[in-house]
Amino acid sequence: MELFGVAASLLGMFVGFGVLIGLLFGFFGMGGSFLVTPALLVMGYPTDVAVASGLAFVFGTSVIATLKHRDLGQVDYKLGVLMIAGTTAGIEVGRIGLHFMQNLGVANTFVSVTYVVLLGAIGAFVTRNALTNSGGGLSHDADADEPDEDELPEIAKTIQSYEIPPMMSLRGGVTVSLWMILLVAFATGLLSGLLGVGGGFIRMPALFYLVGVPVPVAVGTDLFEIVFSGGIGSFLYAMDGAVDLTIVAPLLAGSAFGARLGAAATSIVDEDEIKVYFGVMLLLGAVAVAVREIGGAIEMPILDTVSLIIILGAATLVSGAVVVSSIRELRSEGQATPQPAD
Repeated sequence: MELFGVAASLLGMFVGFGVLIGLLFGFFGMGGSFLVTPALLVMGYPTDVAVASGLAFVFGTSVIATLKHRDLGQVDYKLGVLMIAGTTAGIEVGRIGLHFMQNLGVANTFVSVTYVVLLGAIGAFVTRNALTNSGGGLSHDADADEPDEDELPEIAKTIQSYEIPPMMSLRGGVTVSLWMILLVAFATGLLSGLLGVGGGFIRMPALFYLVGVPVPVAVGTDLFEIVFSGGIGSFLYAMDGAVDLTIVAPLLAGSAFGARLGAAATSIVDEDEIKVYFGVMLLLGAVAVAVREIGGAIEMPILDTVSLIIILGAATLVSGAVVVSSIRELRSEGQATPQPAD
């Protein structure tokens, strides 16, 4: 059976995949292209179609998730605009650097090794801090008063201590120099441009650990930023006819539900759990990328499939943990609510 020239089973699989990725996207603020694009490549789609359709999906999902985070008061538009300005400059410098390394013939090796190391290092750092409860127990409340100094990550304390005018007041009671925000944005954009990735896995922890905003606000603001970067990229690819709507439409249909569910979960699930899940996702992502690169080096295509299985397995595991944690928290709140007297 076919719908719009595509097998119904394939459409159903894309819808289910969209729910899974949308949930993770709304919860972590990470682009889903690192899941969608490899999956499409393994399924046999051309590289440009896989990249373009993954980017178009990320754009649509980011709009859905950002609207939900906006409803929860977890988007700092002022910070988002500043981050867009800084990361745009950083991406351009990174792009120039990448072309320079390509001319030297070392780009592929640099990108592969750096990507694995960066994913693994950030994942290990975030997971360790969350498990040891060191540096970062900021409140979920985006409109909270000044945060307790003891709750701020040490790096964020240092950055906030540089009171170079003009100073910016951000959601969550955070005050930091405009120049520090632009510096962090430029650095994350530089890494994004060098690695050729959207950078959500870099920006989200940077906003929390470096700038010091609460995790839910970091997620919501990162998503707001992806709306613009994803939108521009999608438009450029669409002009070349590389966006396949038979892929994007069912993915978006599923993610419309998943992204809002994931965004809502950030206001329910304990913040340390968010960081643990995020760290585990990055660690498993590093393993998957390493397996894929090893497969390419020793010419074993089967390792590409193993890499995809690791990524999809990790996504399923973590999204399931998010749902279970949300249900557990809702039940706890329900039991804690006193029942009215008869």
